[in-house]
Amino acid sequence: MTTHILIADGSSLTVVGAATLLKERADTLLTTAENGDDLLRLAGVNQPDVILLGDRFDPLFETVALVERLIQAAPAGRIIVMGNTTDGLVIRDLFTMGMCGYLAVGDDLSTCLLTAVDTVLREHPYLSPTANAEYLIAMQSSSRDWKLDAEARAVLRLLARGCTVREIAAHMRLKRRRVYWVTEKMRSRFGATTNEHLISRAVGEGFMRLPD
Repeated sequence: MTTHILIADGSSLTVVGAATLLKERADTLLTTAENGDDLLRLAGVNQPDVILLGDRFDPLFETVALVERLIQAAPAGRIIVMGNTTDGLVIRDLFTMGMCGYLAVGDDLSTCLLTAVDTVLREHPYLSPTANAEYLIAMQSSSRDWKLDAEARAVLRLLARGCTVREIAAHMRLKRRRVYWVTEKMRSRFGATTNEHLISRAVGEGFMRLPD
């Protein structure tokens, strides 16, 4: 049975490297996406078995948003993120959203990629060595039970637009103390001391993009 793999990564070297490795796999069909819109279209039309997604694939799309929309477009597709961050809580959040595997870019693609694909096809999660170590450490931290959910991401986007706590509370129909609580949780989650630092960390890890 042929396995259809859709590759989406902003680095042409990564695409070429991944494609070269996957061509060695028997009964494998490869498709490459050019940008976020192309990726979502191809996922919907082709319903791939596996989607390899670079976390900096398209600057116009947040990684989290792409994962969520890919799950809607291709519910049976197993998503493997090839990520620059090794933050265990980021990896945990992506798993919570439906990601099936995570390859840290610092790990050797040649020793991890084929194993990752075969593992997620067997319906098991996969973490490359560095990602696995950081994930285990994160699961022992005091922040492990708090997730960057839709409410937190909405607050984050409004902070990035320069909104005040009062404006965010009014826009989201929340009490101001709730907005303060969510913001403080996010600062702790990202190890940030200010809102500017928080936004910078969130952008760097693919959870949001700066407004135009």
